[in-house]
Amino acid sequence: MKVKMILPALVEAESPFWRPIKYSLFPPLGLAMLAAYLSPEDEIDLQDQHVEILNLGDEPDLVIIQVYITNAYRAYRIADHYRAKGCYVILGGLHVTALPDEALPHADSIFLGPGETTFPQFLRDFKSGVPNKIYSSSVRTLQGIPPVRRDLIKRGRYLVPNSIVVTRGCPHHCDFCYKDAFFEGGKSFYTQQVDDALSEIEQLPGRHLYFLDDHLLGNTTFAAGLFEGMRGMNRVFQGAATVDSILRGNLIEKAAKAGLRSLFVGFETLSPQNLRQSNKKQNLKKDYIQAVNRLHDLGIMINGSFVFGLDDDDPDVFKRTVDWGVSHSLTTATYHILTPYPGTRMYSNMEQQGRILTKDWDLYDTRNVVYKTTGLTAAELKNGYDWAYRSFYSWSNIFRSSFSHDSLRHRLKHFFYAGGWKKFEPLWNFMIKTQNLNNMRPLLESILSKVSRKDTSIEPAPGSAMADRSPIQV
Repeated sequence: MKVKMILPALVEAESPFWRPIKYSLFPPLGLAMLAAYLSPEDEIDLQDQHVEILNLGDEPDLVIIQVYITNAYRAYRIADHYRAKGCYVILGGLHVTALPDEALPHADSIFLGPGETTFPQFLRDFKSGVPNKIYSSSVRTLQGIPPVRRDLIKRGRYLVPNSIVVTRGCPHHCDFCYKDAFFEGGKSFYTQQVDDALSEIEQLPGRHLYFLDDHLLGNTTFAAGLFEGMRGMNRVFQGAATVDSILRGNLIEKAAKAGLRSLFVGFETLSPQNLRQSNKKQNLKKDYIQAVNRLHDLGIMINGSFVFGLDDDDPDVFKRTVDWGVSHSLTTATYHILTPYPGTRMYSNMEQQGRILTKDWDLYDTRNVVYKTTGLTAAELKNGYDWAYRSFYSWSNIFRSSFSHDSLRHRLKHFFYAGGWKKFEPLWNFMIKTQNLNNMRPLLESILSKVSRKDTSIEPAPGSAMADRSPIQV
């Protein structure tokens, strides 16, 4: 059987003139996970349109398309294209689960929720000639799942090809998060067995790992076992966690000893009222500064996530947020305009209140205002969001933030990471276009080498570019 698996891209990522590095950072794994259930005899073509031009001239027997909100229209066009050829098309993913009635006319079958149990059932039905129109997930487990088909991933097109997911979902239920709808009808957070996760890690080549989990520290027992097992593997890795998990117990220290060097942290807002509005209870009454200092003491870089446009925000929120991030030496910042995704409680509430301005899903990219604002006008929100990015990543603020660290080596690490990420985008674009991202990986691993606030030296990565240099030449 010929099988085509497609992850459609955002318009920005598909541009023939410009390829932002964030779309070539790591390979998404959803389709490669599903491919593991296919037969070894099946001919599989997995294409990620973020990093390659789609081939739409083929005629596979089965087409599988992953849909999220800002690629939905493109996904539907691709699905219609293949159905017109007589191919059997299935759609799944976050957006399909949120709006199944919208997706169904474009597919022969749709999948709601995670597919670890429903996709194997579909394959049995498909081969028997009696596939269902809708497959809905209710059983949630990662025990006994087959290994990801990493042989289908074009590793050379990604800066960090070793992406990995060892959990599903999140233990928290923020009103603006689209994951609650995806996991409705069953467990919303569950993990692999520790031994299975460690076995998968051991088989990955190189040093650098990128955990795509929404909350790597979400299950304390699992995470502690994972980090203990990773000690001595000589890995460096990046992941995501909450303020609460950073402050609780000594789990973050275990992560650092296992190789955690960079963490995405959902601060979201500096306003307690906004936290209550969005049901982000895990951040209430938590000391953000203590969490930041704890990470800095361990040499863990911070990518702080913030949302603008919650109802308690005023015109000064952008400057307050940027100043806070710079003064507390966040390495990078990810800003979002509040976006009420379909399927979330926030979307339902705003729709009932008549606050949804458009259902053009192409605009639901956290860079556009799609709802009626309160404390800010739509123009103030959009302009403030754009200003926040320019200001945070200005050379003056990169210098100021970098040199707030105590040690010279920590300052250099911060400076090269933050500056390299945002100030050399033409270079990244050139490396992507010439398919030379692999040549940048040793430099990234060198910058991620171990350093802490109190360190007087950096521990170079064995075999890395730093190993033959003095510590000052990060």
